[in-house]
Amino acid sequence: MRIKDAVASLQLGKKKQSVRRGLCTVWSEQADDGPGAVPLGEYPRPQLRRGEWTCLNGWWEYGICPAGQGVRASKGTPDGKILVPFSPETRRSGVCRTLLPGEILWYRRDVGDLSAAPGRRLLLHFGAVDERCAVYWNGHKAGNHRGGYLPFTFDVTDYVQEGSNEIRVLVRDDTDQGQECRGKQTLFPGGMFYQAQSGIWQTVWLESVPEIYLQDLKITPLPEEEAVDLELRFSEGSGLHTGLPEEIRITVEGREEPVTVSFAPSVRVRIPVEAPRLWSPEHPELYSFSIEAGEDRAESYFAMRSFGLGRDVEGKTRLLLNGKPYFFNGILDQGYWPESLMTPPADEAMVYDIEQMKDLGFNMLRKHIKIEPARWYYHCDRIGMVVWQDMVNGGGPVQSLLETYLPTIFPAIGRHLGDHHYRLFAREDRGARRRFEKDLSGMIRHLYNVSSIGLWVPFNEGWGQFDALRITEKVRREDPTRCIDHASGWFDQGGGDVRSVHNYFRPLTVEKDDRAFVISEYGGTNCQIPEHTMSEEVYGYHHVTREEFPRAFADSMEKIRSLEAEGLCGAVYTQVSDIEEETNGLLTYDRKVRKA
Repeated sequence: MRIKDAVASLQLGKKKQSVRRGLCTVWSEQADDGPGAVPLGEYPRPQLRRGEWTCLNGWWEYGICPAGQGVRASKGTPDGKILVPFSPETRRSGVCRTLLPGEILWYRRDVGDLSAAPGRRLLLHFGAVDERCAVYWNGHKAGNHRGGYLPFTFDVTDYVQEGSNEIRVLVRDDTDQGQECRGKQTLFPGGMFYQAQSGIWQTVWLESVPEIYLQDLKITPLPEEEAVDLELRFSEGSGLHTGLPEEIRITVEGREEPVTVSFAPSVRVRIPVEAPRLWSPEHPELYSFSIEAGEDRAESYFAMRSFGLGRDVEGKTRLLLNGKPYFFNGILDQGYWPESLMTPPADEAMVYDIEQMKDLGFNMLRKHIKIEPARWYYHCDRIGMVVWQDMVNGGGPVQSLLETYLPTIFPAIGRHLGDHHYRLFAREDRGARRRFEKDLSGMIRHLYNVSSIGLWVPFNEGWGQFDALRITEKVRREDPTRCIDHASGWFDQGGGDVRSVHNYFRPLTVEKDDRAFVISEYGGTNCQIPEHTMSEEVYGYHHVTREEFPRAFADSMEKIRSLEAEGLCGAVYTQVSDIEEETNGLLTYDRKVRKA
C-alpha cells in the first residue's frame, strides 16, 4: 500500500482553495455570445423529436433577492442579463455570482406572438433547473418542480396571449446546506468537491403539439426474440377540434411495411426485427423509427442489445453484452467544464470528450453522480460507448473521514457497516429519503430508452447511502433489463450484480465473489500542467511528472487487462479530465492538452 499517497489524500492542514486562473475551453473562446446568442441550440431530446419547436436559450433578465421577495422582485428592475442555460455561478453566464441558501434567483424573458391554431397545445420544457423552482407564464403560475437533475414540462396553452408573452422562473437551491440531490456541488469547494451552481443549467424550449400527441415512449429491445417492445402513452385531449386518431402508424428502418394498430391512449406494440444488427461499442448500430397518430408525428431510434450476468467457460461470473462475456474498460466521467461547470459549453464539447476516451481505448464511461443532457447519451449511443450511470447523491453533509478517507486506507471499515445506521450516513431525514427514491425512479424512467446504459449505480462510497438492498430491488423492478452496482466503492451490503471496489493505494487484485467483480475506481494519477491548471492547490493520489505520465497510464492499463483472466469484469480509471483542484485527468480541465 502507498501509505504516503494515502495520507496525502487526507489534505491535513490544507489551505482554502485559491483559484489561480480562469481556464476556458476552445468552444467558449470561439462562441459568439452577442445579443442574438442561442448556445446549445440543437434539438434537446433526440429520442422523441418533433419539427415545431423553439429554443429559448439565450439572454434572459435575472435578479437575486432574499426569500419571500421573489415574486415581487421578479416584476421589477433586474440585476442584469444572464446567458441561459449557464448557471449564474459560471463565467459563461456573464454573471459570476453564487446563489446562497435563503436567496431567490429569478429569471424573466419575453417571447414573441405565440397565438396557436385551434387544436394545438404549447409545451414549455426545461432540461434541468437546480434545485427547485416555480414557473409563471404571463403572471399565471404554470407549476412547480423539485429536483435539480431531471427534466420537466408545463402546458402553457391556456395562458398564451396575443402579442408578447412573459416567462418568469423563481429558483431556490440550498446546495450542500440541504438534503437534496447535489452530486459534488459545495459552497466550500476543494479536493474532490467542486464549486456549487444553481438555476437553469440545461436547455429551455417550446414545443407545439396537436391536442392528441405522444406524451411518453418506452423502448425495450429484445434481441434474443428478434423484436422490440414499444409502450406508447398519448395525451388525453378533449377531441373538440380534431377528434381521436383512428390508428397509430409505426415505421421502422429496414421494414418494408409500417406497423399499424388501433389508437388507444395507452398502447403496447411488439415489432419484429429480423436478423437484428446488434449494438456494441465496436459496432454502434442504431435503428431509426417514426410514430404517427392523427396530426402528431415523432421520430426516435433504438438499438438491439442486451446487458446481463452469466458465467464463462471456466465458470467465472461475468458481465455480458448481447449474451456474451464482455470486458468493460471504463473511465470516470464527471462532466465538468471550467467556464460552465455542469453545463457543456457546446454540443461539440460533449462529442470531443467521448471520442477522445474511445480513441484512448475505453469502451465505457461511468457517468459519476450526475445526469447529463439527453444529447450526451445520444452521442454515446451513436459513437459506441457503454454508460454506467450513477444516481446523484443527496442527504446531509458527507462524513468525509468515515465515508471517503478511512475506507480508502482501511477497506475492512467499508465491509462491516450496515447502511441502516441513518445517522452515520447523514440520512436521518425521512422526507429527504423519500425524495431521493422518487428522483431515482425519475432518473431510471428518464434514461430507460438510452441504448448505451448498461448498469445503474444508486450509491457511491456511502454518500447518502441507505437501505441499499431494498433500493436495489426497487431498481430491478423498475428496470429488469440492466445490471446494478448497489454500492460502488465500499459499504457493500451483499446485494446487486457486482462486487464493486475502489482501489487507489493498494496493489490491484481480484476478489472472489459470486457476483461479477469490478474495480469501479482506480488510478487517479496526479499530473499537473501549470499553464492549464485552475488552482494553486492540487489534489490527486499519486504524483508524476508530465514526462512520466504516459508510462504510468500505460502500466495501469496493462495491469487491468492482465486481471481479466483472473475474473475481473470491468474497471473504471479516474478520470476523463482535471477538475478544479484535481489534476488526475487524461485531459486538462480546459481540454487543451491530452496527457496520455
